[in-house]
Amino acid sequence: MAAAVEIPLLTPYKMGKFNLSHRIVLAPLTRQRSYGNVPQPHAILYYSQRTTKGGLLIAEATVVSDTARGYRDTPGIWTKEQVEAWKPIVKAVHDKGGVFFCQIWHGGRVSNTSFQPNGQAPVSSTDRGIPPQTQHDGTVAEYSTPRRSRTEEIPQIVDDFRLAARHAIEAGFDGVEIHGAHGYLLEQFMKDSVNDRTDEYGGSLANRCRFPLEVASAVVDEIGADRVGIRLSPFADYMESFDSDPEALGHYMVESLNGLGILYVHMVEPRMSIVDGRRQIPHRLSGMRKAFKGTFIAAGGYDREEGNKVMEEGYTDLVAYGRPFLANPDLPKRFELNAPLNKYDRFTFYTSDPVVGYTDYPSLDSTA
Repeated sequence: MAAAVEIPLLTPYKMGKFNLSHRIVLAPLTRQRSYGNVPQPHAILYYSQRTTKGGLLIAEATVVSDTARGYRDTPGIWTKEQVEAWKPIVKAVHDKGGVFFCQIWHGGRVSNTSFQPNGQAPVSSTDRGIPPQTQHDGTVAEYSTPRRSRTEEIPQIVDDFRLAARHAIEAGFDGVEIHGAHGYLLEQFMKDSVNDRTDEYGGSLANRCRFPLEVASAVVDEIGADRVGIRLSPFADYMESFDSDPEALGHYMVESLNGLGILYVHMVEPRMSIVDGRRQIPHRLSGMRKAFKGTFIAAGGYDREEGNKVMEEGYTDLVAYGRPFLANPDLPKRFELNAPLNKYDRFTFYTSDPVVGYTDYPSLDSTA
């Protein structure tokens, strides 16, 4: 095995009051193993396996209310039972010296009446639905026609995020990441392909960003700006949610968030391109990174080489890794040693099994 070498990804970084020992972040990854929306004891092992002293972990998307659910068996944080179930998971991460943020999430129209109280329609910025989507395993996901939220009920959804943030701190998390990406509710308001409203939450860029910024402001007021991050994907088109001017959207959001003083922005890269025969990231986030005054996290298809490259260039402060971290619980150690990586099995990403595709990926020091 190669000897450990000093690489940019393994240099320390101070993120607000948090002293990180390296720049490799566990990205939030939907795992669908929280039966009945309650976090389970097997998550203790899953997250502690991926914890290093001074490493930042972002928990999987965690539902803010019973009307926010979009998939089966995703964890929630709106009930006392859920808060209590998170506590031993958070403690296991802290016992190993990790920093742990909870990603708080509302699916919006990415849902089905079967996940909604009394079989009601899921709420969104619009009453236009999403066509059926073929999944990686060949199954087809059906999404119900959403209900356009009334102007007067938006403050209640903002309050759901605020309470979720409070509950996350009660559960012991170090902070929260607001999920404003990937075609879910906040992005359904932000992006002009989806938002067709004519009230103060639709039309202009400022109006479309009003709701996510109200959420961010409420969460900051509840737990403090130094414990708040947000994930954004202005260039993405997940769940048919895209924008005609993603650069303007991204810049407006980061400059507005500067006014709230939040800790970090977690930005998803545009899709990778083939350059000189290999997949490369186009690095179009530079302007947003320069505009934002807090910590900047980049995500989206990074490997060891690209991660080190962007750290050397000062393109980002931290790099979030998803599938490589899922399949390699000791990813920072593997990067340090330039060791081979386990290959992930996409067919077990969303199974319900508490072990297979979850806690059974081997570490370098595994005797298995």
